[in-house]
Amino acid sequence: MTADSLAKRVTDLLAPQVLVILMPPVVGLIAQGWGGAAWGLVASALCGGIPAAVIAAGVRSGRLDSHHIVDRARRAGPLTAAIVAVLAALLLLVLLGAPLLLVATVTAMLVALAVTVPITLRWKISFHAAVSAGTVVVLAYVLPPVPTSLAGAAVVALVCWARVRLAHHTWPQVVAGAAAGALTTWATLAAFGM
Repeated sequence: MTADSLAKRVTDLLAPQVLVILMPPVVGLIAQGWGGAAWGLVASALCGGIPAAVIAAGVRSGRLDSHHIVDRARRAGPLTAAIVAVLAALLLLVLLGAPLLLVATVTAMLVALAVTVPITLRWKISFHAAVSAGTVVVLAYVLPPVPTSLAGAAVVALVCWARVRLAHHTWPQVVAGAAAGALTTWATLAAFGM
């Protein structure tokens, strides 16, 4: 396998929409069993499923270059859909009495979007790096923190390398994305007392 094909596989397997769909039910299951996983599926469907469907429709119609939205100028529509979907998920989870951990996790997604969306409108911050780093912070809350953080840091570094290798981002863009994802997620979980 060449470095470019490895980078493409990493980029596809650890894409933001993949992590946003997979992470909530996994976190819910680890933290609160099958009931938590069910709540996580609700969060996944709204926070990840709706934006993924919007992006897929954009790719099929030719408005978007790929599901990674490499062209920064084309990100506004899908990101608006993501913000609306995450807000809807948060409202639904709060109104239906979802577990606090999942409410905090979805809130962290919204806070990360509030920080990264304005940046990407002017400079191409890496959403791959932001979402992967935020995912590691959430997983370190429900799994043993030190090994999870160490393994997670290696995965985030791999994601950053892949994005730079494919020339979709520069090193400053991936480092800024990882910092934004990790810090906003950590601050949000801390604000919830977690």
